[in-house]
Amino acid sequence: MKIGITCYPTYGGSGVLATELGIGLARRGHEIHFISYAQPTRLQHFNEGIYYHEVEVPSYPLFDHEPYALALAAKMAEVASYQGLDILHVHYAIPHAISAYLAKQILAPSNIKIITTLHGTDITLVGNHPSYLSITRFGIDASDGVTAVSDFLKDETVRSFQVKTPIETIWNFVDPDVFQRQDQSVLRAHLCPGGEQVISHITNFRPVKQIEHVVQIFQRVAKENNAKLFLVGDGPDRAKAEKLCRDLAICDRIVFLGKQDSITEILSMSDLFIMASSSESFGLAALEAMSCGVPVVAYDVGGLPEVLTPECGFLCPLGDVDMMAEKAIQVLNSDELRYSMGSAARQRCVDVFHIDKILLEYEQYYERILNESV
Repeated sequence: MKIGITCYPTYGGSGVLATELGIGLARRGHEIHFISYAQPTRLQHFNEGIYYHEVEVPSYPLFDHEPYALALAAKMAEVASYQGLDILHVHYAIPHAISAYLAKQILAPSNIKIITTLHGTDITLVGNHPSYLSITRFGIDASDGVTAVSDFLKDETVRSFQVKTPIETIWNFVDPDVFQRQDQSVLRAHLCPGGEQVISHITNFRPVKQIEHVVQIFQRVAKENNAKLFLVGDGPDRAKAEKLCRDLAICDRIVFLGKQDSITEILSMSDLFIMASSSESFGLAALEAMSCGVPVVAYDVGGLPEVLTPECGFLCPLGDVDMMAEKAIQVLNSDELRYSMGSAARQRCVDVFHIDKILLEYEQYYERILNESV
């Protein structure tokens, strides 16, 4: 198949999933065309069967805001026409589903199919805003196929938007051959010269990730344990997190690593992974940690219960910072518990979320949509 993929080319879960999906499909012999305003962050090397098409938005004094959605639609139509695409697979409903719909109208009577994958905040936050609700609903119902990354998100979409198009749950995935524990003892000794235990957190520092909770949880842990917190990522709330570290006088125990490509190396040094999101439609960062054999402690929200079973870590009531710290300390203080949870987490990734299993589900879904009548 010839598949066009559009996503936000950032460190967020939707961009990561879309990029890894394209890379995986290309390995299986499909022709993949990424269409976006920048090259996806995980598309750093040459991959056979993968092409990138940059969307250029010309500036014009009349526009206070550049009309990216229109430029994207035009580029989608151009690439689909000249490359003979079968499918436009868009990740994140706004504005990608609308741009794909416009592209399909431009290409009429072409029978190109639109598949929209819903990832989370495009439904629970952005799409639910009164300014976007009706057009989000339209974009979903105008798609030929719609998938969601968790049952939670599927149910939330139906409840919030009363959409007519059936939604199929296809979970996010991980490549256990890439995300597996490595020997990082030398690097860990360099970063933790005092033999500290390592807690890690990967985030885009948006309000929904509640980075202040992460820091508060760690402060409680640090009173009891010789530990360090590695914060990976960047975003609008990073300055808030840095200020809180200074206010709590724990800056020497927290390492801001910024945006990193070496996620596996960092997770391989970790004894525990924590998440404090107020909403998490799936939890891709937690899945990658689990694949590296790292136990996870997180709030019991959204789709996380579909990912994290009790054998793999702990889920705590939303906002209960004290319980999060208590469970983190429990894991850190028991080698046996930490090993058993890490092993169970790794096995769950291999059995349930393996990339090959989920890629096959996407291929079967593509074929079903392509075979449906116009």
